Amino acid sequence: MSKTLRLLFPQWQGGNNPNYYFGSELLSHIVPQGSQAEMVRVSVYKEPSQELPLEHGVIGESGLLKQLAEAARILEEKAPEKVITLGGDCSISQAPFDYLHGKYPNTLGILWIDAHSDMSTINDSNREHMMVLGNLLGHGAPQFAEKVQHPFKVEQVMLAGLKYEELRPCDHQVNELQMNYLTPDKLAADSQALVGWINQNHIKQLAIHFDLDVLSPQDFRSTHPGKPHLAIDKFPAPVGTMTLDQITRIIHDVSEKAEIVGFSIGEHLPWDAINLRNALASVEIFRE
Repeated sequence: MSKTLRLLFPQWQGGNNPNYYFGSELLSHIVPQGSQAEMVRVSVYKEPSQELPLEHGVIGESGLLKQLAEAARILEEKAPEKVITLGGDCSISQAPFDYLHGKYPNTLGILWIDAHSDMSTINDSNREHMMVLGNLLGHGAPQFAEKVQHPFKVEQVMLAGLKYEELRPCDHQVNELQMNYLTPDKLAADSQALVGWINQNHIKQLAIHFDLDVLSPQDFRSTHPGKPHLAIDKFPAPVGTMTLDQITRIIHDVSEKAEIVGFSIGEHLPWDAINLRNALASVEIFRE
């Protein structure tokens, strides 16, 4: 039995963006490989043969639920102490964080590093990746939230890097549930506010969700708003402003106060690699 499981989870339907599949695949080569960790892939169909259906308020619901069940089954069978999840859209964090909460029921906290709250409901959005944190709190999309066996409490969760000043109507649960959050400016120089939250809530283990779009596209380009030639001022969601150095410092600082037992990476869109791959796909020699 491996102590750490690397879960390759190229789920894209939650964001209805097939590019997340390739982004996940590439992450499996980028993220450092530990000497003991076992890699297991969640089965995700690669390309949409047709437009995903809207089912009970969620695009692609049936496929997403099937993949969620497979991820949960893998985790129960492998029973790791730690889980690294390589996504994929943000909904890839539900199964591993739920599993880890069952393993560390009283001392696990979630550090949700993201420019967005991911706490919408089916009345606000039809994309599951915008609801996943709400699901873990027992809210979000009912058909997904009911699959959570170990729901989290508000005090166990910290939203880090949230663009609070730019909250959209779909983010209303941030205020309704009185979520803990820290905006980019509160984390720019040091991590003391995060350390205080860890100490105050007696958190001993952490599950970190790292949505790469918390990063400024000027600092890190492999994100949705980092797409070449995209007009940032017209992007339909808040755009991250943090730097990779700041996030790295935050992760190191919190790791000195709590053991990192879960780490999910989502929303990886390596545009240069995607565009080069698509360009070469039109050349006959690469299709032979």
